[in-house]
Amino acid sequence: MKKAIVLFGMLGVFGVLRAQNSFTFNWHGFANPHYYADSRSVVGGREDMMLFYPKPIVRDSLGRDINDGWQANMLAITARLNLTVNGPEIWGAQSRAFIEGDFTGATNATNNNLRLRHAYIALEWDNHKLLMGQYWYAMVVHEIMPMTNPLNMGAPFHPYARQPQVRYSYFPTPNWELMAVAQWQLDNTSQGLLNGTAQSSTLFARHSLLPEMNAQLRYRHGNLLVGAAANLKSIQPVVNTTGTAAPQQLHQSFTYSLFGSYRWGQVTFKCQTLLNNSLYEGCSLGGYLMYNFIDGVPTSFRDWHFNTVWLDIERTHGHWRPGIFFGYAENAEKNVAPPSYGPVTVLGRGYDLAYLWRIQPRLTYTTLKGLSFTGEAEYTYAGYVEPVGNLRLSLSAVYAF
Repeated sequence: MKKAIVLFGMLGVFGVLRAQNSFTFNWHGFANPHYYADSRSVVGGREDMMLFYPKPIVRDSLGRDINDGWQANMLAITARLNLTVNGPEIWGAQSRAFIEGDFTGATNATNNNLRLRHAYIALEWDNHKLLMGQYWYAMVVHEIMPMTNPLNMGAPFHPYARQPQVRYSYFPTPNWELMAVAQWQLDNTSQGLLNGTAQSSTLFARHSLLPEMNAQLRYRHGNLLVGAAANLKSIQPVVNTTGTAAPQQLHQSFTYSLFGSYRWGQVTFKCQTLLNNSLYEGCSLGGYLMYNFIDGVPTSFRDWHFNTVWLDIERTHGHWRPGIFFGYAENAEKNVAPPSYGPVTVLGRGYDLAYLWRIQPRLTYTTLKGLSFTGEAEYTYAGYVEPVGNLRLSLSAVYAF
């Protein structure tokens, strides 16, 4: 924490000194205390503030479901501070840099620690743009991001992550945008076998030598935005660092998406559909199988995937903003681990679900002076062999500056 204070203090002093030399510095951020209560234990992250879905029924020796029962918590770790630096023209492009951090930490074990959210350089010409650094994961279309208030922001139906990347956009006309992204991993990592143990690591992507690739086509006209995306992820699923031989085999996963948003008067509609093969790294659903083990080492890999769709609607009326989120995901694998495969290792998120759905109404009151309050009820229903549901009630305040 002391290092974070010193860092932001130095940046502030630097901003004052450089403001006279064709740079402008703008600080923004918010404080966001958040209270939430769940009717049962959930699969999630950051003290379960990042909610994915409820845990399955697990019975104790007396037949009681140990995951059933209310629990509550309050956190303020999403407090955020960012700095935008607008610089001089470089090679005919407007230059800009952006740095942002919050206090959610990089893992569940580092809550309250300063975490880097965004840190990028942008060069913008008349009809193309180059971005280099850490920014939204390419399958996260931030223009259509759900307006829900909890940390999950629609996950696992809507992807939610940030990755180091190089992103290039070309605008052949004012309405059309072509985008290509090459991205790597840091906080959100792939799963695989590392020295014979299933875990998450950047090594599976690093050993592939290939960045995750994404291509998008977007069309904008007035209040309408529609687009399509295709994503290719390459990993080496088995990595050994102990001298034991491991297959140097790549596994590639394709994911596709259609998305859109439209503002009609005071009402905003946002939606997305995903053919999601393996977006574990994007805080979403899907994964892959390892099978055909020889001497304890898998030699074959295959994706299992979810078909996902979500819709978010919000209306602005003076100080009030009512809204609602709907999400539905269906496991396209009727039998995730077919017996004919023999021993199978399943990696990913949601493989034990046949389906998942959520309905999430909310109501926000804003003072129009930076301070707002939101109440939400989030009901998520998980299709295990014995289906279960979780009701989350949350209250939060945001003071933005």
